[in-house]
Amino acid sequence: MTIPCEIAVKSVIPAVKALITQELVEKHGLKQEEVAKILGISQSAVSKYTRKTRGQAIHIEQMEEIQIPINNIVTLIVDGSNSRTEFLKLFCEICEIIREEGLMCEFCQKTNPTIRMEECDFCDGKYIPKKRR
Repeated sequence: MTIPCEIAVKSVIPAVKALITQELVEKHGLKQEEVAKILGISQSAVSKYTRKTRGQAIHIEQMEEIQIPINNIVTLIVDGSNSRTEFLKLFCEICEIIREEGLMCEFCQKTNPTIRMEECDFCDGKYIPKKRR
């Protein structure tokens, strides 16, 4: 059984990293090597993200809902903040928005054709975990 987080690893995370990479390189002038080190990826991966040959399985660049958390991640990086927790919270927020919009459904269906999309309501927001106290 494939879970949504597995789908996110293959489609959402690369798409988000592509957006972050493009912002850092194109708008903030960071070198590909710098971005690679910050994000823990290879310079080759950064190059592929900026050329849009990687991270294009799911198209999220036009989603207004994710622009604020993307910008906040970029700001954290540019300002040199080492707040891993804040970075992760923002990344998870983006993934939640993408799930709620139903953008991963097609990938879930491809991985497991027995899923009946009309009956699946996992990603609609009901099951997104609340902060534990």
